Amino acid sequence: MEIILKQDIKSLGEKDDIVNVKPGYGRNYLIPQGFGQLATPSAKKVLAENLKQAAFKQDKIKKDAEGIAERLTDVKLSIGAKAGETGKIFGAVNTIMIADALKAKGFEVDRRRITFETEPKMVGEYIANLNLHKEVKVKVPFEVVAE
Repeated sequence: MEIILKQDIKSLGEKDDIVNVKPGYGRNYLIPQGFGQLATPSAKKVLAENLKQAAFKQDKIKKDAEGIAERLTDVKLSIGAKAGETGKIFGAVNTIMIADALKAKGFEVDRRRITFETEPKMVGEYIANLNLHKEVKVKVPFEVVAE
């Protein structure tokens, strides 16, 4: 029995894969739980069209991410934070602050796509990693300055 998977199943396959399973497993578990659908000829055509459109969208998203990454190579951010006499920061510099600083420079980046190589705890220079796409990653340097 051929089934088109609607989501990733660890021991079986990934979303949109066409897999062969035993009829009871397909009829009694995968289809009722919403994990798959019968792989009829019409469903296969719909799947092929959806995959083609998804590939086109992903290609466009990747090109947009590459364009943003190219423009981000020359950007240097400066983040203000309250700090003590020794240079230790009160509070924390977080991804929201980096996202706001990027927005001020004209770049719209989701804060959940930003990570730090080392957590900023002191006044100084750090690197923020931006995951714009699963294949496009950028390192943006930023400086934490005392306010």
